Amino acid sequence: QVQIVESGGGLVQPGGSLRLSCVASGSIFSSHGMGWYRQVPGKSRDVYALILRDGTTNYADSVKGRFTISRDSAKNTVYLQMNSLKPEDTAVYYCNTIEGIPSYWGPGTQVTVSS
Repeated sequence: QVQIVESGGGLVQPGGSLRLSCVASGSIFSSHGMGWYRQVPGKSRDVYALILRDGTTNYADSVKGRFTISRDSAKNTVYLQMNSLKPEDTAVYYCNTIEGIPSYWGPGTQVTVSS
């Protein structure tokens, strides 16, 4: 059974940086692209960064140029480097396959950008 655990969130001032990590049990990277999603209360959980199996990356316009997704398949880990953080980046961040498989959702990690 696949388990995904996110970490690295916290409180950061506007303009600051954080690096999120997502560790997945099992070898799901070989069969799935991976994505970082985020959700704020009352809104849907949407994908903001994804990395395909061939390494191609794509980003939502609101984070393009500030966020970088990467992966280390040997460590079953996906990262999200977040720079120049803004208050509107405040959310719970989740990692999942690009398909968003329901049973794979982890607990997420809270990111709060505030002075």
